[in-house]
Amino acid sequence: MSIPGMRRAAVGLTALALAAFGAVATNPEQADARPKPVDVTLLALNDFHGNLEPPSGSSGTIAGQAAGGVEYLATHLAELRAAAKKKNTITVAAGDLIGASPLLSAAFHDEPTIEALSMAGLDYASVGNHEFDEGAAELLRIQNGGCHPVDGCADGTPYKGAGFQYLSANAFKTATGKPLMAPYAIHKVQGVKVGFIGMTLEGTPEIVSQQGVAGLTFADEAVTANRYARELRRKDVETIVVLLHEGGTQAATGGINDCVGMTGPIVDIANRMDPSIDVVVSGHTHQAYNCDINGKLVTSASSFGRLVTDIDLKIDRRSGDVLSAAANNVVVSRDVAKDPKQTALIDRYKTVLGPVADRQVGETTQAITRAQETLFGTTMGESPLGNVIADAQLAATDDEQGAVAAFMNPGGVRADLDAGPVTYEEAFTVQPFANNLVTLDLTGAQLYCVLEQQFVTGRTLYPSATVGYVVDPNGTTGTAADPCVGTRVVRGSLTFGGTAVDTAATYRVTVNNFLAGGGDGFSALTGGTNLVTGQIDLDAFVAYLTAQSPVSAPTLDRIRTTAEVPAA
Repeated sequence: MSIPGMRRAAVGLTALALAAFGAVATNPEQADARPKPVDVTLLALNDFHGNLEPPSGSSGTIAGQAAGGVEYLATHLAELRAAAKKKNTITVAAGDLIGASPLLSAAFHDEPTIEALSMAGLDYASVGNHEFDEGAAELLRIQNGGCHPVDGCADGTPYKGAGFQYLSANAFKTATGKPLMAPYAIHKVQGVKVGFIGMTLEGTPEIVSQQGVAGLTFADEAVTANRYARELRRKDVETIVVLLHEGGTQAATGGINDCVGMTGPIVDIANRMDPSIDVVVSGHTHQAYNCDINGKLVTSASSFGRLVTDIDLKIDRRSGDVLSAAANNVVVSRDVAKDPKQTALIDRYKTVLGPVADRQVGETTQAITRAQETLFGTTMGESPLGNVIADAQLAATDDEQGAVAAFMNPGGVRADLDAGPVTYEEAFTVQPFANNLVTLDLTGAQLYCVLEQQFVTGRTLYPSATVGYVVDPNGTTGTAADPCVGTRVVRGSLTFGGTAVDTAATYRVTVNNFLAGGGDGFSALTGGTNLVTGQIDLDAFVAYLTAQSPVSAPTLDRIRTTAEVPAA
């Protein structure tokens, strides 16, 4: 049971609060006679994304320190367990442990990451949206073991499955209504029960390919958590922790252990959760925070294994209630010894991967980043690397498929490119999803609707160099039901190759299969016709880098505002 206002520092109970738990001490002798509370430590992470080796660039630093890498993560976890009571420590995660991973993990269907985290002592993890990237059957294989049905055991050794339990409370098999995996787990510590409910975000179908979520239905996070919290309490579980792959964002002024101006879905979800839920370990937004929301301790450990959240609970032995909860986000610094078992695992997979990763596929004249430019006060503008990828996709489909334009989604651009030689591994890290290119017919009217939908979803589509259009900051935004009624894109301004797009004409446009299926909320793209599936997006990107090297960051002038282009 949660006690409002408890966060970070342990808080002692007043006599009034103790009375609420039926444990009032009337004198010091009686107080001393009470059984000592059980100390339980939770070590939490989220959004690891297969980063076995230390991530590079800005992705490899946090709070001013170089951080991350499973060799260091395992050492920090061991040290944190040693500092607490080892038997009273439970290690948990809030989803996206796999998927959108570097080549070292992704080339083996993320089996190396599962092996590494199992070896590091992970106990329970919620599923995240990326756990569904290869579909439900593959997720079950990741949990239970067995060779990949197509690629076999690529490293030549049997895959034994996860040494931890994935929890999936709100992903249901549509045909039966039953959870895909165990919705919760009960962990006993010195006689007290701790319940863990694991979930992904309800909006998973909007950000995963249709094939990945086929046959599944996803339920509301708070409603699901409350449902299983009631079930846990019927089993005499009073300490309840939710591992939730959904999160929020605090203001830029907040540090890794702050909660400044918190916004995002996690705020509403936590506010709708039952008071019996004590802790919410969250993720998805790749942010770090340490909050009290509606009397619940709500945490997130950023991403890529750069932080571990050290959560200390004091639990009443008799009632099983949480007496206090405190959390601290700890940097996974690289100034500790590497875990030798993790080093051996990395070396083994790197040997199997061979020279493929180091093959040079191109060169850049400068660093090309995925960062979005600011457009009328929001990060809704273009991205240098996003534009390059759109150009690559058009180059792969303009001749054979007749495409005249291409668009790329921001979420599919996963890393920056450094200046100089580009290896296959670096290109893979930028585009790790193996989406197919899809070229389809859209009318000019449909194209305007797609562009208006950007402002409904809050996501920009990065355009190829053939595309130009003007945005009116004072225009109206459409609705989720009808994005086409928006007026943010100035009518008549959309051009392909410098020629104005005719709303009645039809144009061949290339996107990836994720977008073609309505991913990221771009349902307007599902109205396309004459779909032709082409090559993998990574192959198109690699071919472009090879053919166009050295590649430079393009000028960001494909999307302009009315301030830049005054009305005629």
